[in-house]
Amino acid sequence: MSKTVLVVDDAAFMRMMIRDILAKEGYVIHEAVNGRDAVEKYAEIHPDLVTMDITMPEMSGLDALREIRGNDPSARVLMVSAMGQQRMIVEALESGAMDFLVKPFQPTKVLETVKKCLQSTPRC
Repeated sequence: MSKTVLVVDDAAFMRMMIRDILAKEGYVIHEAVNGRDAVEKYAEIHPDLVTMDITMPEMSGLDALREIRGNDPSARVLMVSAMGQQRMIVEALESGAMDFLVKPFQPTKVLETVKKCLQSTPRC
């Protein structure tokens, strides 16, 4: 059975990159354009994993992470951040994120990290 991944990023190009990398490996992809959209779509589809950008309009990735994990403590969320956001990465991990990817990233690193998160037990 295919795993479902919700790809959350306000940049269409980033969503497309992650979607293309994961879809080639058989993952079913859903997309959200900001944190608010992510929270709503998570409740609707209950994906196996969320890739979440940190800096987005309307609701940040950190706020969305906290809300999703508040509603579902077993949610698997992988944060995606730009270089130089170490403080936010630490905050994301403290808020329940399983791991993080730093942009720009290599396709092999995306696949490796996604597989690792899907095989791990979420931190509750």
